[in-house]
Amino acid sequence: MRSTLAAAIAYVTIAAATVASAEPPAGAAACSGCHPSSARVQSPVVRLVGRDRAEIVKAMQDFRSGARAGTVMDRIAKGFTDAEIQAIAAWYAAQR
Repeated sequence: MRSTLAAAIAYVTIAAATVASAEPPAGAAACSGCHPSSARVQSPVVRLVGRDRAEIVKAMQDFRSGARAGTVMDRIAKGFTDAEIQAIAAWYAAQR
């Protein structure tokens, strides 16, 4: 039982490190123009680095559907598929 748990923890740790160091997914370049991909960069825009993946996905879906108002995000979000939103959210959540 302990070896299974240890293996699962190791797998999750390696997977998270891989996502954190991976190149940004398609579409993330459009995001990083306003939402820096580094916590060291100052920005007046809401930071996405290290935020909860589900929170980012929900915000993007709300912008896309019109449930959440935005200055430009409501228009930008309409250009992303669900898969792209999931990939971008996972990538930003893994950044530190």
